[in-house]
Amino acid sequence: MKATIWHNPKCGTSRKTLALLEERDGVEVEVVEYLKNPPSREKLAQLYRDAGMTPNEGLRLRGTDAEERGLPAAAADQVLDAMVAEPILIERPLVETDKGVRLCRPQERVEEIL
Repeated sequence: MKATIWHNPKCGTSRKTLALLEERDGVEVEVVEYLKNPPSREKLAQLYRDAGMTPNEGLRLRGTDAEERGLPAAAADQVLDAMVAEPILIERPLVETDKGVRLCRPQERVEEIL
């Protein structure tokens, strides 16, 4: 099974999720450091759709100015545009497998798609 993780190595939850993936037998892990290589707007929309969540639910608030900018209450298209322009606004880690997508907070949520 292939698993793609949109990863920030500075994030403890992202590191723990990556470790869970790497420890799992039969999982081929692709690591995308999303701050260096952010997903396209289309890919990001697909990830949230497949995770059953809105872009607003995937918005990182901590350590960002998202609240001051009114992004939590903004339209989904506006949130996606902001995330593409500033990938730090993407809450992490997002993991995609052939069984689905999860925002892995807490990291154990990755088990749902393995």
